[in-house]
Amino acid sequence: MSSLIEHINPLFENRIRLGIMSVLVVGESRDFTTLRSLLNVTDGNLASHLKVLEEHRFVKVKKEFIGRKPQTSYMVTDTGRKAFMAHLAGLEEVIRNAQ
Repeated sequence: MSSLIEHINPLFENRIRLGIMSVLVVGESRDFTTLRSLLNVTDGNLASHLKVLEEHRFVKVKKEFIGRKPQTSYMVTDTGRKAFMAHLAGLEEVIRNAQ
């Protein structure tokens, strides 16, 4: 017998990582400053959560210069999209079974 919560990914239990993935899944990419502003978090907090998602290959990073200013952008990977969508489906299953 399978557990009702087996498809809920513990990496997305954190509200900041959940927010990052939510923003990136609906958009093509977002730069660090935009993510920080949308999620209302500090640089260090955002960077640490992005690093976790990057280590699991859920997001990829792109560093470039725009004019003379460095810009770091993030986008969700196919692996990340699949994992996040499975997480959402797992949450939906929990809700359906709770009713």
